[in-house]
Amino acid sequence: MTIKEGDFIRLSYTGKSDGIIFDTTYEEVAKEDKTFSEEKIYEPMVVRVGGNHLIPGLDEDLIGKETGTEYTIEISPDKAYGERNQELVRSAFTKDFKEKPTVGMRVRAEERQGVVVNVVGKRVVIDFNHMLAGKTITYNYTIESVIEEPKDQAAALFKLFCGKDMEMDLADGILTVILPPGTTYDKNYMYGKGSAIYQIFEYVEGVEEVILKESFKKPEIYNEETAEVTEATEVAAETEVSEVKEETAEASEE
Repeated sequence: MTIKEGDFIRLSYTGKSDGIIFDTTYEEVAKEDKTFSEEKIYEPMVVRVGGNHLIPGLDEDLIGKETGTEYTIEISPDKAYGERNQELVRSAFTKDFKEKPTVGMRVRAEERQGVVVNVVGKRVVIDFNHMLAGKTITYNYTIESVIEEPKDQAAALFKLFCGKDMEMDLADGILTVILPPGTTYDKNYMYGKGSAIYQIFEYVEGVEEVILKESFKKPEIYNEETAEVTEATEVAAETEVSEVKEETAEASEE
């Protein structure tokens, strides 16, 4: 199947810079490269082609490609993570840090993620450029399949922005999203749901309303101590009833 702009696809890939893997959707590749992380889920990424879900060079290259075929593309900095900007290399004082700054430490300031690249006396140098800025990168990728059902497309957008698989139902233009317990307290969900809903209205056909539904079931509470007390009470009650029956029988015989 030939890919066109606007298609929702499942994309498997491995990204490299200077021959070093910086990202992959393949668990076996990560393990072989000794970069495997227990915290990461290794599976095809679901994106909308032309939806700015990927770097420009990769996003543009998907158009016209076929599902099930492996491709390789080399992407220059202007179509990847941009050129390095020296103005994004800033300095700060050690007193500004809650803990002692060290080279390689990741920090967040001015709504940016940065990394400490040098510590000289009381001065700390922080680089806020993307780690791949100024680099030419290579992607090996395969378009696994195209997602055609509107409900599945909506689920894909929620997974992309919120990082969770969610059960959904689409009927009469109403998309009902079943939120797993505790989802409303999840930071990824709180920050991502607005973008997910916006893009669902924009790109998923037939959705006129989105309902976010959180459901809780009363848990079955089991307490060993309570269970033991209950069992003892039941045994005592049975014994008492038995004794009463025996006394009644003896009285009748008299």
